[in-house]
Amino acid sequence: MSEASLYETAPEDRIPFAQKLIYGLGAFVNNLLAAAIGGMVIVLNLGLGMNPALVGLLGALPRLTDAITDPLMGYISDNTRSRWGRRRPYIFVGAIVAGIVFALLWQLPRGQSESFYFWYFLIGSLIFYLGYTVFATPWVALGYELTPDYHERTRLMGVQNFVGQLAYVVAPWFLLFMQSKTYFDDMVDGAAGLAIIIAVVTIIIGIMPAIFLRERFKHIAEAEVVEHLEEANGGKSVVLRSILDFFKAFAATLKFKPFLKLCAATFLVFNGFMLISSFQFYVIIYYVFGGDKVLGAEYAGYAGTLGAISAFVVIFIVTWMGTKIGKRRAFFVAIGISMVGYALKWVCYNPEMPLLLLLPAPLLAFGLGGLFTLMPSMIADVVDMDELETNERREGMYGSIFWWVVKLGMAAALAAGGFLLNATGFDVALEGNQTENTILLMRLFDAFVPFIASGVAIWAIATFSITEARAHEIRQELERRRGDPNEPIAEPA
Repeated sequence: MSEASLYETAPEDRIPFAQKLIYGLGAFVNNLLAAAIGGMVIVLNLGLGMNPALVGLLGALPRLTDAITDPLMGYISDNTRSRWGRRRPYIFVGAIVAGIVFALLWQLPRGQSESFYFWYFLIGSLIFYLGYTVFATPWVALGYELTPDYHERTRLMGVQNFVGQLAYVVAPWFLLFMQSKTYFDDMVDGAAGLAIIIAVVTIIIGIMPAIFLRERFKHIAEAEVVEHLEEANGGKSVVLRSILDFFKAFAATLKFKPFLKLCAATFLVFNGFMLISSFQFYVIIYYVFGGDKVLGAEYAGYAGTLGAISAFVVIFIVTWMGTKIGKRRAFFVAIGISMVGYALKWVCYNPEMPLLLLLPAPLLAFGLGGLFTLMPSMIADVVDMDELETNERREGMYGSIFWWVVKLGMAAALAAGGFLLNATGFDVALEGNQTENTILLMRLFDAFVPFIASGVAIWAIATFSITEARAHEIRQELERRRGDPNEPIAEPA
């Protein structure tokens, strides 16, 4: 069946732009916190002299707890019953806690030992990431239930992705701001001041989705939770029943094939990119400019800026495509364009014509720009299909596991990237005199590792079964079963 647009979005299913923007502000906070703690941690090394290996551990160890806290928070949110809903109380409290702890985390006392700083920051980071999870996991889940409409979900995720990208425009300036002699004595003092600013922004903006947005499926989900718990009671204690139910929900989510296809495609596209994320700089410096680090960094900066600007345009284009030809086909087009960009690196990274290296940048933006616009919208459709089969709405569990897979893959890709660079035979002592084989391998990895990974991702999504027509059928069946007159069904256009 054709995936061309078949159904008009009913007025009742449209989300006012102001509400889309407010949901997008949650993405800004989410990305701001992630970018800030990742970019500011260098202060421990440059400002306090901590061993870089310990700094690396401080970046990695707290994220390992996400393997437990993310799905657990998703389950808790899915099964919460309160007058304020399943998501909003956690978003409100999580934003406040994450902001306060982030500010305190960077008020580093002077004159302490390396061991003190390590444990202070490790314990503080664990508490921060817990608050971050309490905010982020329900916020992600809330987006899946703001509208039941196939196309409006794509428009919503386009707005949130656009607003969220603004954090990555601001974050690269943090290091310079922390070293400003106008405002701060040194980098450590700068980190303390910047953290307070970020904390205030986090709290003020982060609580807005909790205040101004509403949970469309709140009453439906509460009824399903009550029914599910009554069926699962069996004389077991509340604690034991909850533990068993958590693992059952976790396993059911991981076994749901449409969801696994989305996770696999995201893992391949995102981590294919992350695996060689540093290779571009090496190829530009050591191949295009023969080891000239200053000139190489300048041109790499041009390409990065062009790619970042292009991402905003890409989000508009992909959102439009998703509503016209369907999400699956839009994914094929977006990832296909990014594959062209990766392949062009082989030609455009040219010592004879260095300006050509800017050409692939706008095409590469279609990869991640398209991925994180379409995937959240497609997961919302998966949640509906899962409800149809299980009679449970598990937005929190699906969102938490999806992003846990992304974060786990990113950590693995960043670690493997160093080994992959070593496999090329790269030797920093040789500077611009790297061997021909090293240059060849760096170029091959840079262009074709993400190219192949993206191609496999397209293959994985080729059999994704939820088209617009199927999503509409699922919605009809759900509403017929619920007998909910407040959920209008759109008619074919």
